[in-house]
Amino acid sequence: MSEPPAKAAPTEPVEPAERPEPSKAVRVLQRTLRWLAQFPFTIALVAVMIVIAILTGTHITPLARLPWYHDVATGLPAFRQGHWWTLGTSPWFIAHPLRVIGALPLVVGGVGWAEAKFGSLRALGLFLAGHLVGALGAAGTLALASHNGWPWAAQVSRALDVGPASGAIACLVFAMSTLPSPWRLRARYAVVAWAAIGLLYVGKIVNVEHAIVVGIALLVSGLLPAFRHPAGRPTVREWRLLGFVGLIVIGVVEVFALLVPFNGPLGENDPVTPTADVIIDLVAIAILANGVRLGLRLAWIATIAFACFNLATAVIATVFLPQALDLGLLDEPGILFTSILPSAVLWLAQLIVMLLGRGAFRVPLLHSRRTFAARTLTRTEALDRLREFGGGNISWMIGWPDNRHIAVGSGVIAYQAHAGVAIALGDPIAPKEQFGIALDEFARSAEHAGFVPCVFSASALSDENRPAGWRSAVIAEDTIVDLPDLAFTGKRWNSVRTSINRAAREGIEFRMCTLADEPWSVLAQVRAISEQWSGDKGLPEMRFTLGTVEEARDPETRVGIAVDAEGSLHGITSWLPVYGPGGQIRGWTLDLMRRRDDGFGPVMEYLIAESAKHFAEAGYEFVSLSGAPLVRPEQEDPGPVDFVLDRLSETLEPLYGFRSLHFFKRKFHPRHEPLYMLYRDEGDLPRIAVALTRAYLPDATLRDLASSAASARS
Repeated sequence: MSEPPAKAAPTEPVEPAERPEPSKAVRVLQRTLRWLAQFPFTIALVAVMIVIAILTGTHITPLARLPWYHDVATGLPAFRQGHWWTLGTSPWFIAHPLRVIGALPLVVGGVGWAEAKFGSLRALGLFLAGHLVGALGAAGTLALASHNGWPWAAQVSRALDVGPASGAIACLVFAMSTLPSPWRLRARYAVVAWAAIGLLYVGKIVNVEHAIVVGIALLVSGLLPAFRHPAGRPTVREWRLLGFVGLIVIGVVEVFALLVPFNGPLGENDPVTPTADVIIDLVAIAILANGVRLGLRLAWIATIAFACFNLATAVIATVFLPQALDLGLLDEPGILFTSILPSAVLWLAQLIVMLLGRGAFRVPLLHSRRTFAARTLTRTEALDRLREFGGGNISWMIGWPDNRHIAVGSGVIAYQAHAGVAIALGDPIAPKEQFGIALDEFARSAEHAGFVPCVFSASALSDENRPAGWRSAVIAEDTIVDLPDLAFTGKRWNSVRTSINRAAREGIEFRMCTLADEPWSVLAQVRAISEQWSGDKGLPEMRFTLGTVEEARDPETRVGIAVDAEGSLHGITSWLPVYGPGGQIRGWTLDLMRRRDDGFGPVMEYLIAESAKHFAEAGYEFVSLSGAPLVRPEQEDPGPVDFVLDRLSETLEPLYGFRSLHFFKRKFHPRHEPLYMLYRDEGDLPRIAVALTRAYLPDATLRDLASSAASARS
């Protein structure tokens, strides 16, 4: 009997070789290729244009010089000859090598943006539709206008054109409909102004095409449900923006008309270069435009006067032109008429805007007279409403100096005004269901008074009820310790227990008091400790959401002190009351934190722990260790507001150590609640950053900040 075959020895499974990590350059290349894969139509369009330009030599030679130009270009002459195929050939060419400078960015920006938003097929459809509308619309318009003996129309109707601009502009206009308000409005103003100036003052066939495409694209994008946005009546800010843009357009056009020859639909001009006139026009319009942007009543009156003067000049010139010709007073009346009429058309549009939006221009010229339309309240009235309705964890700060108070419905909002910005502090003091109404009223009142409104350190409830179209950003995290069942037991409380035990060994005692009732010797030590702390910074104490010794002396503020057997203070903490509805105090918020340089080491841990125990024994719900100013949770995709706030935080960190303070509070294992800044849009951020700096450091100069930051880093 044969032996059974021997079993093969078991083999170890072979693990696949570990792939090496791609280099940084390879990873960047991979990300770039993935990003480019979103734009197949845009890339193909640009590639086709470049290849055609190289193959035909039009990258160095203007297309109009080539004998077959009439066979690929669109225009009324081509259509009259039956060359309808030019609708399919013209978008792939560029008429002149220099036009590449404008055409390629327009194609990449407009078509690429539309492709990213709507997909490749829709972007292709928009591009082709825009091209057809521009070519056929211009041809039809010029055919009708030239039959009426209009010299300009007759001249332009004989022109031909090629290029992708009409299709790219259609894509751009539709893509702009995806912008949030007010950027959508601003972008539309800009493209309309660009198209109008080109049509009136350049007047080539391409300008006619562009104007028609812009008008039709704006109309259609406003009618289609996918692109429609609720219109409503323009806001105060939008009226001011419209008036500002109109004046800028008029200024650009008047300088253009003075310096550059043109032959547009309203005639041709003979430019001169009166330097003094140009400078005076620029300065006057710049001053008016800035005043209109701010909503100044005086700027509104001056703009109305300028518009009426220009319209009256045009009317007088039109009425008396025949008499002037009969008397031989004018050699070239057409040029005079042309120099007046286009400007008059723009001034008429500006006058209509200013009259329709007159309610947006009521801001007094003098800062001292710029007041909110809402009724102002005293500190006592504001705090009475706080006790009635309750508030957030920082709401007691509304009673501090520098805050102003306005009535919003039955509630109140406290704000500070710096650098033209009205910064509301915390949540509205109002019933929760009225937060939206209160914030809307604050925004309207601030805008009517000429301020940029924003809300700082607001809760999630305020964020949910922010005014329509506003943005929000997390600017800090409130750190809250719940007091029921609080016990410093377990391993995670080791550092806190160590501070308490060490204080007992070294004879340090805790006492909760009202600083206003303490003897002069205690108050003097508190002041000395605080002055020592601020003196080390080289800057004054911060304000706004950070109190000083003066705020700690408030009779309703509680102060925890650590004192030794000899009566020497080692540290202090102040606590602000947090009111619920009906005048009931729910908890306390940490404000002032000061320690003696040569005193008991872990005095802050000790003071906060003993204060929490004190408030827990008294039956309160929580203590808030407050949010470190401008210290936010890490975000994967920081936006513009995050960038601005991070730069401001980095500037102040070497001086005040907010980030270090934030990490210190983790010892007490708090829960976190986000605090928000509410603002209209990113265009306000630079002014808000300046305003916040002035709110926190009202007495510091830029030189102080720069020198102190430099010394802190060294």
